Amino acid sequence: MDKIPQFVADVKARKKVLMGFGHRVYKNYDPRAKIVKQIADEVFQIVGKEPLVDIAMELEKVALTDEYFIKRKLYPNVDFYSGVIYKALGIPTEMFTILFTLPRLAGWLAHWNEFLDDPFNKIVRPRQIYKGHLRR
Repeated sequence: MDKIPQFVADVKARKKVLMGFGHRVYKNYDPRAKIVKQIADEVFQIVGKEPLVDIAMELEKVALTDEYFIKRKLYPNVDFYSGVIYKALGIPTEMFTILFTLPRLAGWLAHWNEFLDDPFNKIVRPRQIYKGHLRR
């Protein structure tokens, strides 16, 4: 907790990135995040909070009251809260990316299906670019 002020200063100086804040569509508090935050609070009542979750929630408090974040409209997004839920449940951090992806999969497949049914679409240019290891 004592490192939070320095971390926030580094974020403001663009030396560090505060993941889980900001959204390209929602320029105010993400309405989905409000729902997931309530679920997170319910999960914490059942399984408790670990120190990293406490740090995340303190970062949220700072970001919601700091002029730097308010001016830039950087509010916690839905992944911030789902991430703290996953952490509280003991899910390894390495699994977060896939867990963030799975709920979106149905929407991506629906878009793809709509594209296939639209006779005016000639080419797809997906924006999801895999940048991970090609071979292991």
